[in-house]
Amino acid sequence: MSDFIGHECGVAFIRLKKPWEYYHDRYGHSLHGFNKLFLLMEKQHNRGQDGAGIGCCKLNMPLGEPYLFRDRSAKKTGLSRVTQGQKQAFDELVERKIIDPDDPASVKKHWDFGGEILLGHLRYGTSGGFGTGSCHPHLRRTSWPTKTLMVLGNFNMTNASDLNHHLIDRGQHPVFSTDTQTVLEEIGFHLDEQHDGIYHECRDKGVPGKEIPEIIAKRLDVADIIRQCAKIWDGGYTIAGVIGNGDGFVLRDPSGIRPCFYYEDDELIAFASERVPLMTVFGVEQEAVRELPAAHVAVMKASGGLSIERFAEDRSLTPCSFERIYFSRGNDPDIYQERKKLGSQLVPQLIESIEDNLEDTVISFIPNTAEIAYQGVMWGLRMHRRKQVKKRVLQRLQEGTLDEEALDELIMQNWPRGEKIAHKDQKMRTFISQEKGRKQLVSHVYDITYNVVQPKDNLVVIDDSIVRGTTLRQSILKILARTNPKKIIIASTAPQIRYPDCYGIDMSELGKFIAFQAAINLLKKRRKSRIVVDTYNACKEELAKPVSEMRNCVKAIYEPFTDGEISEEIAAMVYPEDTTWKGEVEVIFQTIENLRASIPEHCGDWYFTGNYPTPGGYKVVNRAFMQYIDKQEGRPYDVLL
Repeated sequence: MSDFIGHECGVAFIRLKKPWEYYHDRYGHSLHGFNKLFLLMEKQHNRGQDGAGIGCCKLNMPLGEPYLFRDRSAKKTGLSRVTQGQKQAFDELVERKIIDPDDPASVKKHWDFGGEILLGHLRYGTSGGFGTGSCHPHLRRTSWPTKTLMVLGNFNMTNASDLNHHLIDRGQHPVFSTDTQTVLEEIGFHLDEQHDGIYHECRDKGVPGKEIPEIIAKRLDVADIIRQCAKIWDGGYTIAGVIGNGDGFVLRDPSGIRPCFYYEDDELIAFASERVPLMTVFGVEQEAVRELPAAHVAVMKASGGLSIERFAEDRSLTPCSFERIYFSRGNDPDIYQERKKLGSQLVPQLIESIEDNLEDTVISFIPNTAEIAYQGVMWGLRMHRRKQVKKRVLQRLQEGTLDEEALDELIMQNWPRGEKIAHKDQKMRTFISQEKGRKQLVSHVYDITYNVVQPKDNLVVIDDSIVRGTTLRQSILKILARTNPKKIIIASTAPQIRYPDCYGIDMSELGKFIAFQAAINLLKKRRKSRIVVDTYNACKEELAKPVSEMRNCVKAIYEPFTDGEISEEIAAMVYPEDTTWKGEVEVIFQTIENLRASIPEHCGDWYFTGNYPTPGGYKVVNRAFMQYIDKQEGRPYDVLL
C-alpha cells in the first residue's frame, strides 16, 4: 500500500495450564509465559505502532496480596519499553535478593508479571486519543476479584455514541474516551449483575462470608455475560479479557470481521490476531492452529479447561478482505497463495494495457509489501506466454516449419521481464516525517535502478491498494518518471476503495479517497452536481431513521460512471505534472469478481462495494458523506454526543 494506512491492532493472550513451578522445572526459569507473550507480540508488531500494553493475572494469591497488573506505553517503541522494562524490574529484584530466580514461588510473589494469565496488545488508534490512557489493557479495579476486570482488543464499535448513552440511561457516568471504555463498562455491569445475584443468594442462605467468593468464582458464567453485552454492540471485534479471580475469555464478532486464532497443548492455551505468530512462536504446523469461530467466546475458567460457546446468532460471515490483501503477514501459507492469485488475476487487464507487448515492458512493484502479488503477476504472465508459445509450436509442427532457430525465437521472444526498480530508503522516511518540508523531500524516499527501463518501454508497477493516492501523486510517479518510460501502469491488487471502513482500519474519512474525489470531479465535469445535493439530502433522511432501516445513499455518487471512467480520472489526477516527463499514466484496479475469486472465504468488501455487514456501517457511510459536504474533519464514528 503506497499510502500509509494504519494497521489493525494486535492481540495476544496466554493461559498457562500447569502449576507455576512446572515451567521453572521444565525450562530452567520462570519467564516462560512472559517470553512467549513477548514473542507473540513481536511477531505481530506490524499491527500497531501507536503504543503497547501488557497485563497479568496471578491465580490463587493469598488474601491481602495483589493479583492483577498492567503496564502500558504510548511511545512508538511501546513494545520494547514495556517488555524490557519488566525484564529489567525482574533483574533488579534478583539483584536486590528479593527474588530467588531458582525459587518460582518467590518470582510469582514479587514480580508483577509472574502469573499464569498474560495479555498483550499492540495499538493502532482508530478512535480516541493517543496517550497512555488510550492504550490497552483497560482496567476496572474493585476489592472483589470476581468484579475486577481487565480488557483489551482489536476492534472498533460503530455505535460508540449509542453505547455511551446506554450507560447514561442506565444511570452510570461514563468517561468519553474510547469505545474500549464502553466495552469495559458494559462487561463490568453485567459481571456485577451476575456477581451480586450469586452473592445475595448465598448471603440469604446464611453461607459464611469467607466461603462466598469461591462459590461466586465457580458459578460465574462468562459466556452469558458476553451474551448480554453483545446485544447492543455493533462493530468488528476480537476482545480478550480476564476477571480478577482468573477467568479468562476471548471473543470474536458475529460477522467474523476481525481475525482470531488459537493454539492449545498440554502446557498452555494461546490466542493471537494472526495464525503465523502462533505457528512460529510454538513451532507447530498450520493444522495445529485453529480459528476462533465468529460469534463465539472462548472461556478459560480459573479452575482450568477451555470451552468455546456461541454468544450471538448466526450472521453472514464477512471476514475483512484487507487482512488478506495487506494487513496480515504474508508468510501465512494461505495468505501467500491468495496474494499471488490477486496478482495473477490482473494479467488480462495488463496484457490489454500493454497490447501484449511483453518485449518492451518492465514489471516491478512498490512498496515491498506488494512483492508477493508481483510474483503472482509474473507467474500469470509466464503462463499467458507459455500458452502462446505452445500454440505456435504446434502450428509450426503441423506446417513442418519448426527448426532449432525458429524454436529459439518462439521461446525467447516476448518473454515477461521483471526488475527491481524502486528502492526504499527507510532512514530517509524517518527523517522526513519529522520535518515541515516533507513534500519537498518526499521524492527521495525511494531511489530508482538506472538504465534498466528504456524510452520505448512500458513500466508496470504492482501496488497492494490505492487509498488516497497522495503518495502516488506526490512522490512515487515522480520517481518512476525519472526512468523515462513510454507509459507507466500502476496496477492495484485491490479494487477501488470507495467507502469508509468503520471496523478497525483507519479509512473512514470519505473525502480523502481518491476514487471518491474522482467521482466528484466527473460529476462536476459532466454537470451532474445535482446528484451531490440529492445524496446529501438522502443521507440526512437516512440518519433520521432507525439504524436497522438505513441504506447506503453514497452509492449514488458512483452510479453514473463505469469503473474504467473512474480509473481514467484517477490517472489524470495523479499524473506527475511538475516533471519533464511526457509519457502516459494508466491506473488499473482489481475487479470485485476477481477479488472474490482470489480470497473467497474473506468476503468482507464493504470499502469496495458499500455493502456493510452491520447496521452501524450504513450510519457511518451516510454520516461520512455529510461531514465531507459540511467540511467537517474527523472520523464519522468518533462523535460521542
